[in-house]
Amino acid sequence: MLQVDGLCKAFGDFQAVNGAWLTVRQGDLVAVIGPNGAGKTTLFNLITGHLQADRGSIRFREQEISRLPAHEICRRGIARSFQIANIFPRLSVFENVQVAVLSAKGLSRHLLHPTRRLVREETEGILERVGLQDRRLDLAGSLSHGDKRILEIAIALGNEPELLILDEPTAGMSPEETAATLALIRRLAREQGLTILFCEHDMEVVFNVATSIMVMQHGSTLVQGPPLQVRADPAVQEAYLGRD
Repeated sequence: MLQVDGLCKAFGDFQAVNGAWLTVRQGDLVAVIGPNGAGKTTLFNLITGHLQADRGSIRFREQEISRLPAHEICRRGIARSFQIANIFPRLSVFENVQVAVLSAKGLSRHLLHPTRRLVREETEGILERVGLQDRRLDLAGSLSHGDKRILEIAIALGNEPELLILDEPTAGMSPEETAATLALIRRLAREQGLTILFCEHDMEVVFNVATSIMVMQHGSTLVQGPPLQVRADPAVQEAYLGRD
């Protein structure tokens, strides 16, 4: 589904991404891990068009997308969440998701008009799938941190993605919220046939959820493979996980 080859991005003299490669197959849950500053978020920004690569290739469904703007990449089927929840705090939970659904259906011109009846069924269906149906009338800004992260996933689902990219989806969550979010991610992948690419610092989360793990170091790809293979790789143990 997604193939990244030789990707490079520099900011002045700092090489944030340096020849990174990544393979995401349909139905995979792929984790990208690495120390702080390894280039993970920059890689996601390049894949989603929020940054333009200096060199390298990004192919989605066998089509080159490395020079496309973010909105066009979204239309092609890639949606993402961010490290910091990116929501409309003064809109209701329902309206946050409704805006995304309207945009995905090319109805964004209706955003400034009464839209209570537009895409109601689709919006309520998404809220039910992520467990926010009972909070649909609450202002998004009033949600807990964990529910804001879930709402951002719901907004991403409103864009009808084939590939969902999650940047540290459990950051700042309690253990209970983390467990619930992991269960949600697994269920979405299973029930909706979603392919998910995510970045996460919690190694327990990574090895419990991912079907494939890519390890970054100094902007480059160190290795990618199944969790057991990655855990046993001497270079990964040396660079990131620790020999023990």
